[in-house]
Amino acid sequence: MRVVIAGSSGLLGTHLVPALRHSRHEVIRLVRRAAQAPDERGWDPGAGEIETGALDGADAVINLCGAPLGGKRWTAERKRELLRSRTRPTAVLAGAVAERGIPALINASGVDFYGDTGGRLVTETAGPGQGFLADLCQRWEAAADAARPARVVRLRTGPVLSPSGGLLGQLKPLFSLMLGGRLGDGTQYMPWISLDDEIAAIRFVLENREISGPVNLTGPDPVTNAEFTRALGEALGRPAPWVIPGFAMRAALGEFAQEVALTGQRAVPAVLEEHGFTFQHPTVRSALGAAVSA
Repeated sequence: MRVVIAGSSGLLGTHLVPALRHSRHEVIRLVRRAAQAPDERGWDPGAGEIETGALDGADAVINLCGAPLGGKRWTAERKRELLRSRTRPTAVLAGAVAERGIPALINASGVDFYGDTGGRLVTETAGPGQGFLADLCQRWEAAADAARPARVVRLRTGPVLSPSGGLLGQLKPLFSLMLGGRLGDGTQYMPWISLDDEIAAIRFVLENREISGPVNLTGPDPVTNAEFTRALGEALGRPAPWVIPGFAMRAALGEFAQEVALTGQRAVPAVLEEHGFTFQHPTVRSALGAAVSA
């Protein structure tokens, strides 16, 4: 297929592009500057502009755009930027997909859609939760729905366990210094997925045209933060005895701590499993082992 990707320079995009090409798909990358390579096309989502011909002949558009959730305290302006960086590019691409009759839009989203689920197991049939991130994901997905009658897939991704960057990029230095520990009481669930399985799942959804709607991109065995902490300590050969109190995290990080670190989703990938997707790393220990040894 001819696949156009927005957000190709991020953690997922830099691994997805070569994976799709290895599977003999043609990939065109949308870039927010003047195109410099034969596979690049320029666009300006803020202005609603896409280079003429950029989407010609496309069988699918994959949108991975979105500013990182971490790194800055969630001020009112930061929250607006987190929302704009997702909904604006999605609206531009969804409109273009609908206008040009492109068959599919595969759009990023997050398991944060479900809010804090506690110990309740959730599949793609569950409704939306409460909180800033749940609302952000609902708006993000609503923007993607404008691509209809195209096939619209909403990738509700959990934290991706990558050898570099992402969640482990933040945690490994702390654990290496023996400063690792559980967050709060550690009972909140973490819907992890390995980088290899994340990329394979996106390709799987792209190639299986009967799949549409929300798809949880998470490992099949979600674990609590306490279980994840123990598994990461074992993978790195470093004890993780510490406890970071919830009140201290809230004081330091505000709303980010509450919504990202101290609550979670016990989400499972029902759609992927129903369609026969096979996980390379079905447990958090195998996923962490692969990430740490890479």
